[in-house]
Amino acid sequence: MTETIDSTIPTAKVYKDRAFWVGTFLGGPLVAGYLFAENFKALGQPEKVKPTWVIAIIVTIILFGGIFLVPENITIPNQIIPIVYTAITFALFKKIQEEKVEEYTNQGGVFYGWGKVIAVGIIGALITIVPIFSIAFLADSIEQANITTKTYGVAVKHEIDFDNTNISEKEVDEIAEAFFNTGFFDLSVAKYVYVVKNGSKYEISISVMEGMENDTEAIQFFRELRDQMDNYLPNNKIEIKLVVEYLDNVVKVLK
Repeated sequence: MTETIDSTIPTAKVYKDRAFWVGTFLGGPLVAGYLFAENFKALGQPEKVKPTWVIAIIVTIILFGGIFLVPENITIPNQIIPIVYTAITFALFKKIQEEKVEEYTNQGGVFYGWGKVIAVGIIGALITIVPIFSIAFLADSIEQANITTKTYGVAVKHEIDFDNTNISEKEVDEIAEAFFNTGFFDLSVAKYVYVVKNGSKYEISISVMEGMENDTEAIQFFRELRDQMDNYLPNNKIEIKLVVEYLDNVVKVLK
């Protein structure tokens, strides 16, 4: 009699609802896939394990691949994306596994402890984040490798940075010549400029001091500079971006 009762007691552990919330928030969709897969195995549904992993991997690729496609001018709070995919995972657990997990634990099955859940979440985060940062670092390194710097002038060295896969050195020389002709490249202060070609348009980022975007006279100067550059480079539209400290910090765009 005792042997019959013991044989019906579940021996595998399962993950409960709160484990899905904490584990997925820490480690992302891959951890969600792991938790679902482990529960399917414990619940006697091994045929669902492989599809679960396939879905988790695809979702991870789509999610983090999509992050790289978000335009730089769109800011998404860091916590929004984890909260969204964690809430979706939690809802899926409620719909797909909660009832069977409850039945399983009522028969004597037990839950994994929080130490296991947190460890799985951290490991999942490392597995997900390390490749992403590696790809981002590699992409940034490749981009930096294509950046060329040319200096113009003798007494005062003016600098133009550009991506040599985006715009030719000859075109950059023509832009520099236009800057000399307008007097922007002068003998008083060295200027830093970054040029990007977008179709037939030259997007010229010029480094300025913080607060200059609120100086009416300074803005008028750059408007006139843009108009003069149009005259010297008639085949290309000129757009001037005033930046402070770094290129992404655009404080004024003059079209």
